[in-house]
Amino acid sequence: MNRWLTEDEQRAWRGLLRMTSQLNARMNRQLQDDYGISLADYDVLVVLSEAPAGRRRVFELADALAWEQSRVSHQLARMQRRGLVARQECPTDARGAFVVLTETGRAAIERAAPAHVETVRQLVFDGLSRDQLAALTAVSSSVLDRLQATPAAR
Repeated sequence: MNRWLTEDEQRAWRGLLRMTSQLNARMNRQLQDDYGISLADYDVLVVLSEAPAGRRRVFELADALAWEQSRVSHQLARMQRRGLVARQECPTDARGAFVVLTETGRAAIERAAPAHVETVRQLVFDGLSRDQLAALTAVSSSVLDRLQATPAAR
């Protein structure tokens, strides 16, 4: 039995998709134009900048970003060519490697972060009331909890 979305559910779902798509496009454009990095670069740099010693195993990075392994590999190769990250062999696992934030990568995230946060604030949070912010937090937490509790289809 198909459970089609109600009109209200469909409007909410399509609005969510449009909103995230437009926010991602705007954030990517702002970062590219002003700092020469993509939103994907920024996402990787954030995860690495918050990690101890600015490094993570490749699989940990993939998990933190919720990206497929192939996407992570391609993204890291592009970033490595530009000197934003480096690979370090893992001394305890010959098959594994660490991704390490370089000085160039750290400088890029430190330059971009203040303006990126301001853009997020202007586009999202400055337009929300306290009640809307609480509702957004509750909705995103509820959906993320369901995603965590439900195995991904393969």
